[in-house]
Amino acid sequence: MLQYRLYGGHSLPANLEGFVKAGANIGSVIGQFLFGYLADALGRKAIYGKELMLIIFATILTMTTPTGSLSPNQCLIYLGIFRIILGIGVGGDYPMSASVTSDRSNLRKRGTMLAYIFSNQGWGSLLGSVVTIIVLACYKHVMDVEGKTSKVDGVWRIVIGVSLIPAFGTLYQRLTLPESNRFIASQKLKNATSAAEEGYALAAIKKAQVVGQETTWSKTSSSTATSPSTSGESNVEKETEKDSKHLTDSPTSTVANDEPSQDNEKEKENGRSHFRDFVIYFSEWRHAKILIGTCVCWFLLDVAFYGINLNQNVVLQQIGYDGKTGTAWHRMFKISTGNIIITALGFVPGYWVSVLTIEIMGRKWIQIQGFLLAALFLAVLAGKFTTLSTAGFIVCFAFLQFFFNWGANTTSYCYPAEVFPTRYRATAHGLSAAFGKLGAIVSALAFNTLTKKIGTPAVLWIFFGCCIAGAGFTLLLPEVKGRDPDLVLAEEMREAREQLPG
Repeated sequence: MLQYRLYGGHSLPANLEGFVKAGANIGSVIGQFLFGYLADALGRKAIYGKELMLIIFATILTMTTPTGSLSPNQCLIYLGIFRIILGIGVGGDYPMSASVTSDRSNLRKRGTMLAYIFSNQGWGSLLGSVVTIIVLACYKHVMDVEGKTSKVDGVWRIVIGVSLIPAFGTLYQRLTLPESNRFIASQKLKNATSAAEEGYALAAIKKAQVVGQETTWSKTSSSTATSPSTSGESNVEKETEKDSKHLTDSPTSTVANDEPSQDNEKEKENGRSHFRDFVIYFSEWRHAKILIGTCVCWFLLDVAFYGINLNQNVVLQQIGYDGKTGTAWHRMFKISTGNIIITALGFVPGYWVSVLTIEIMGRKWIQIQGFLLAALFLAVLAGKFTTLSTAGFIVCFAFLQFFFNWGANTTSYCYPAEVFPTRYRATAHGLSAAFGKLGAIVSALAFNTLTKKIGTPAVLWIFFGCCIAGAGFTLLLPEVKGRDPDLVLAEEMREAREQLPG
């Protein structure tokens, strides 16, 4: 739309177009690691909602771009800058929403909840395309009949502005969400100085496995801790309530203490020491290989996934919705219709099959089969790119999108939120997501250049290789269905203590 408003229908300058496209992903890399680290160091309550405030701020400034005052190139630079800021907020939402959801989820339904949260991305894409169609339809007379193509300036501003409705609708809930019992318990376990304190922390973690007031005890092979007595259980509940209130009053607090001054010192020390603890924990190969698995799988996925989806003009051209003919309005309307087709065919169905099957099939199997079947359809598209009929291309592309989303695009989001202990969860998720966005940036910047040099089929073969490699790196990851990483960590700590001399 910007090309019609700013450049009279001509293409945007290649370097500035790349800057605007890559801006959000560049910001996402920053936001994912930054907010992930802060959520672990300072607590979820202290940080959650701030990323949404940043998204709202950047969205407002983006939709108020002064196209009438700045030159076309200056407008793109302006947009690119605020898309970076927008990306920081969007990137921050990845580890924040994932860790907040995982912290509060019933262990048996944790994957379903995470997949459900992530699946809303598909509905958002579909709704965005529908809103674009509706707004364009409202502008048909003034743009197509009266010939005032520059009025498209109002279309993209309205479409972007609509996204503020759900943002404002959820801001209050995010800012007032209390700290989770699991996060509190994980911090108590981290700072336990006696067997009794560790026992209470473990009991609270087990209690947090079930959402609601009822207390149940999870049977976990990874922990040999003894369940406390009825009186001990009551003490755990009282301790957890006290710590929850304490964290509400002071978001960065992690341990209840009788002396407030000592509390404050511990809070500061916990914030300063988190990075050191993170490095020590992942210096062990058994932990590092899992982080490598989540990071590399997400990177490889996004090279292929965003290589396809950030360059949909190639796909739209193959299915006849590239908007190459007709008036400016008809071109934009046709492209928007094509985007709805792409989203409806693969995005939404794939996400929802993931929601329905993730607790049945497990994350590891869904991720491996998703990578392998996506590779299969990429191979078909690459090998038959010039000979496939329109119907054949649509079918293959729909299955490709389906297995991206009933596969690694969903599980790469879920895995870091489930496989890592609560105290490192948001940082590890943010780091994994940042690697994913690096893959998206690489793909966005290299796709057009490589396509011109070696052709689209050859680029699709590269994406095929990324999917095969992704399936291989998934083997580094354990199955996380029914696995509580906090209890696994507690067992590792117990074994380490037993190996100490004396």
